[in-house]
Order: sequence, then C-alpha cells, then structure tokens
Amino acid sequence: MVDVQGQLSAVQRSVSSTQVDGAPARAQSLAQRYGAPIDDVWSAVTDPERIARWFLPVSGDLRLGGRYQTEGNAGGEILECEPPADGAARYRVTWEFGGGMSWLTLRLASDGPGTRLELEHVAREADVPEQMWQTFGPGATGVGWDGGLLGLALHLSAPDSAMTPEEGQAWTLSAEGKAFNRGAADAWAEAAILAGTDRETARRQADATYGFYAGEPAAEAGGADAAEPTGGDPAHTR
Repeated sequence: MVDVQGQLSAVQRSVSSTQVDGAPARAQSLAQRYGAPIDDVWSAVTDPERIARWFLPVSGDLRLGGRYQTEGNAGGEILECEPPADGAARYRVTWEFGGGMSWLTLRLASDGPGTRLELEHVAREADVPEQMWQTFGPGATGVGWDGGLLGLALHLSAPDSAMTPEEGQAWTLSAEGKAFNRGAADAWAEAAILAGTDRETARRQADATYGFYAGEPAAEAGGADAAEPTGGDPAHTR
C-alpha cells in the first residue's frame, strides 16, 4: 500500500520561466525531504544497481563527461557531478529523448538527520511542441517525475525491494496508481496557476494529463484532442 496523499503532500512543485543560451525556456522543479542521510540518498540516485530498483535500468559511462542511457527512455551526457561535501551534492545531465534535448539537475542538501532533494527539469520552449504544452501543460512531464520521487521514497524505506518497469506500469493502471496520478496532475495544475496560467486552462490540462497516464481516451479525460506527451518522464515506461 502506498500513502498516496502523504506522498503527494510531501512534494513541493513549481513552474517558472528561464533561459538556455539566451532562448526562452521553462523550468519545472520538485522538492522532497527524505529521512535518509545524504550519503545514502546520493548512492540511491547515482549507483546504477540502486537506480534500477526504483527508476529504470541505466547503463553507460557513469562519470563526469560520460554518457548514460536509461532503458527505453532518455539518455544523455553527465555535465556536472559533485558528490556529498559539506552537506551538499549535485549532478547535472542532458536529458535526450525522441531527438530532443532538455536538462536535468538534481541537488541534495542535508536537512537534520535527513536530506532535501530538489529535481529541476529545464526545456527550451521551442523544443516542446506548442500543441503538446497547450494540451497537457507541465503535468506532461511533471507527473512522471512525481512517480520517480515516489519510487525513491519507497526504495529508501525498503532498500532491498525492487519493482520492474512492467510491475510499475501495472501499478500505474491500478486504482491506487490512478489516484496518485490524478492527484499529481491536479498538483501540477495548481503550480501552473501560481505561475500565471488561468485556472480553466490549468484544469483542462490536468484532465488531459491524467487521461493520458490512466490510459483513457482524451474525450473522457476532459475533451483534449492533441498529440500524446512525449519526452523525459519515467512514467512512460514504468
């Protein structure tokens, strides 16, 4: 059993505008505090054997300047890697999927006996199809990252457990999984509203996003009629 509401409430989400090499871009951020110490969380998010237990199998040259590939999803280059020192750690990678590129930064900070994790995903506006953004909004990738933070929480609480991508997909389509994705889609709608999206548009986007993750036709999910979201969210394969 997953504490769906507890996990959803534990995550802080935000949407903001930024730039990449002078080009307009959007940033999505998620933050959550875990009870594990920073060295353990760092191991969980950098050790390929552990990553496979809560996210996806990953291969490649996992060092600064090397390239990685997650199974059936994104790959890219490791641009920065700073192991824990003085209560902080971070890494930054390119997130390359379907011919497109975005950027992922993960930051850790000691927080008492636990660790605060922040994940930031940045994509240039020109690299995200306008129809997709208008239809799904930030939930298209945000809901997938919510699933990743849930997977990490479950792994840190039971490190020896593991879930295959097939088991993860089955859970996503279960009643519990649908409740989680519904709540995550709604939470991203609220983040979009705080960032300036009008409430009606944000709610419509949340319905379309939930419909996609729940495997429901767009018409049943809120009337959206557009391409499916593509790109760097783990839920496409979990």
